[in-house]
Amino acid sequence: MGTRYLLDTNVVLEFMGKKFPAKPHFFLSEIIDNEINISAINKIELLGFSFVEQDLIDFVSFAEVYPIDDETINKTIDIRKKHKIKLPDAIVAATCLINKYVLLTRNVKDFVHIADLNIINPWDLQ
Repeated sequence: MGTRYLLDTNVVLEFMGKKFPAKPHFFLSEIIDNEINISAINKIELLGFSFVEQDLIDFVSFAEVYPIDDETINKTIDIRKKHKIKLPDAIVAATCLINKYVLLTRNVKDFVHIADLNIINPWDLQ
């Protein structure tokens, strides 16, 4: 199987809002057409507002949502002990590392120091 990706919240919102130029939009469209992977934290962030548009609800309903299970908790603890990182970001990173996913995020600086975490900023694909 080829490269698999986990979409960070900012990438989903920018994709849904049609904010990306043509090249990164096409890249993301191909990924999303094959599979949508997000963490439970991303689902909470995406749907946790008082008003959420139906197209975003539908998008999340098609996603594979990775739970915060014991393995994710333990990996998150390990990441937080080694790096000064916000809890939601540590959970996203742990989910990627456990499942061997490349993280698609605009917030590269939040994750760049985590060993073995592969990151792509779609905005860099222009």
